Amino acid sequence: MPSEEIEWLLSSHPVPYPQAVAAMETRVKAMIDGQAQELIWLLEHPPLYTAGTSARAEELLPSASFPVYHSGRGGRYTYHGPGQRVVYVMLDVRARGGDVHGFVHALEEWILRALSRLGVAGVRRAGRVGIWILREDGREEKIAAIGLRLRRWISFHGIAINVTPNLDHFSGIMPCGLAGWGVTSLAALGCSATLAHVDQALRDSFADVFP
Repeated sequence: MPSEEIEWLLSSHPVPYPQAVAAMETRVKAMIDGQAQELIWLLEHPPLYTAGTSARAEELLPSASFPVYHSGRGGRYTYHGPGQRVVYVMLDVRARGGDVHGFVHALEEWILRALSRLGVAGVRRAGRVGIWILREDGREEKIAAIGLRLRRWISFHGIAINVTPNLDHFSGIMPCGLAGWGVTSLAALGCSATLAHVDQALRDSFADVFP
């Protein structure tokens, strides 16, 4: 499907997680039934944690102080909150080759290109889904996460990019089950980009990866 036929939706206020999941379920069903077009949904959530299908109990730490929602997406625990751009991608994966791993790789490429437009160099790391920042002292910190679910080849859930979130809020979980690595944000890197700047970079980069 050409990228110009995809709907883009921006929510201006944080969306409660259960409301977002219900909306995605409704949209995906409509897409399967041929009653709706593909959708990219840009939003924020109130502070919360989600547990993916591979989440382990020990990865939710005693310091966790926000609601926890069990999610049907892949992956483990992650944090969502204000200042983080969540992007829910309801796209036809079969129309884009039917390769789930290739689709995840394309989402990573999309993030990398958007970050590059903002002057930030992200990197992939083998065995770790998402996008990372390599610090000058060798530390690796995660700046973007990916968690997907597919139904009849339609994707939902998606990606999260740390723009200006409170990074202390990640301390209640072991993000994505990865001990020994930190998290970062555009703000922590000294990048002054706002959510609106990130949104524009994502829009500008999308057709390069998903023609």
